[in-house]
Amino acid sequence: MNNVTKMTIARPAHEAFEAFVDPAKIGGFWFSSSSERWEPGKTVKLRYEEYGAEGEITIKEIVQDRKIVFEWDYGTVHAVTISFEQADANRTIVEVNEEGFAEDAASIPLIVGNKEGWVYMLTCLKGYLEHGITTLRAALVHG
Repeated sequence: MNNVTKMTIARPAHEAFEAFVDPAKIGGFWFSSSSERWEPGKTVKLRYEEYGAEGEITIKEIVQDRKIVFEWDYGTVHAVTISFEQADANRTIVEVNEEGFAEDAASIPLIVGNKEGWVYMLTCLKGYLEHGITTLRAALVHG
């Protein structure tokens, strides 16, 4: 079972792509830090200073300005594909597809929370790239 989330970002695909793979940029909208540039075969440590949390992702595939595929494990291994579709010169559709959810009723809260997280992350990306806002990230409150 998978979870797909899409948002239009008013920036070229290259800028949206670089926001993820460049450790100097990811802290502007998502994790507070990334241990290194995302490249195929690398294991990258991501940190959320605000929550005292960290985790690792394994980069499986990179297609410059088009696609990032990584795996992460939070109980089970999930594959995440982030795609960048250049809609026109100044707009990119960023799509996140996470796969690996169990197909049972007990997984529904995890899937809903996962969807909430991806929508929030893409909203933070939009604020960061379109308006230079870096204060949205890590502000989501889980009840």
